[in-house]
Amino acid sequence: MAATLILEPAGRCCWDEPVHITVQGLAPEQQVTLRASLRDEKGALFRAHARYRADAGGELDLARAPALGGSFAGLEPMGLIWAMEPDKPFWRLLKWDVQTPFVVELEVLDGHKPDAGPLLARALHERHFMPPGVRRVPVREGRVRATLFLPPGPGPFPGIIDLFGLGGGLLEYRASLLAGKGFAVMALAYYNYDDLPQSGDIFHLEYFEEAVNYLLHHPQVKGPGIGLLGNSKGGELGLAISSFLKGITAAVIINGSVAVVGATIHYKEETLPPVGIMRDRLKVRMTTTGRASSMRMRPLNACRPMGRRSPRSSATQKQGTTLSPLTGPCAGLPCISWQVVLSFMEGSPELMPWPSWMHGRDSRLSFINIWNVLR
Repeated sequence: MAATLILEPAGRCCWDEPVHITVQGLAPEQQVTLRASLRDEKGALFRAHARYRADAGGELDLARAPALGGSFAGLEPMGLIWAMEPDKPFWRLLKWDVQTPFVVELEVLDGHKPDAGPLLARALHERHFMPPGVRRVPVREGRVRATLFLPPGPGPFPGIIDLFGLGGGLLEYRASLLAGKGFAVMALAYYNYDDLPQSGDIFHLEYFEEAVNYLLHHPQVKGPGIGLLGNSKGGELGLAISSFLKGITAAVIINGSVAVVGATIHYKEETLPPVGIMRDRLKVRMTTTGRASSMRMRPLNACRPMGRRSPRSSATQKQGTTLSPLTGPCAGLPCISWQVVLSFMEGSPELMPWPSWMHGRDSRLSFINIWNVLR
């Protein structure tokens, strides 16, 4: 009996949905290696692999069988997705065109050599960023440059403005996925995009006020207030917007500074200068993931790799997870925003736990500093 790789749901699903991976038709307790790979929009290759052993009936179910080593170890049903690493050093997985999917290639190889075993089975899996029925509406209203994503149905829907961090541009993948959960989400660019300012030295809150008013008065958005979702610099700006502007009912801030950093914020007659940096006390080191860090220790809200020795190192089950997605190159894409329920009309915002497949069972993850919620 030939080996068969079975994916549920078959063929395609959204990026934020788990996929159930099983292999049937193997020999009893056969040793196999599973590989996953995808290419981003610039052609960069991301890969992960893990070693497994089939059960006595010749079946391998990743929801029940622990990985014996490879890119990760232990019971990680979605490890082949979140553990993918780039062949190109320091490359981050980003999705710019949400109207096209990432195509993940999954392979089953005989034995425990990820590059040498005979190929037993293969499957392609499309992971999409536009849930069924979600509408994508480009926005060029006054100075506002954004993309609005509307859920299926007549509405109106709770409204959210989505802000990303340094680098600027217009990233839509979080907004498009969150719209599939019933929110009208506007991915807002605020610099380095189209005719907006190219640098992020000065930010005027009047621009964000214009965006807030646009969303508040949209016929598909349910008032009387909207929510903000921001990370990094977008989180810092989200705090300023929530403090100065009207119409913000809830805000979720992910790893945003509680002080103005690196840029000046203006609003009418008010000016918020950035805090200074004591460069003589700044120490930079290289982390185990190959990224520069200015902190002596990782913050509480970071997943720390355990047992990591090299980008292709193996790990035993005892060592636990070797790569966790919040510090990995795929960190931006396991989009976490849909795990926040912003109950604008019924009371205070409510937080839902992350699905375990997004961060790994053995990751050292603290929720203490990840979310700052305002009303």
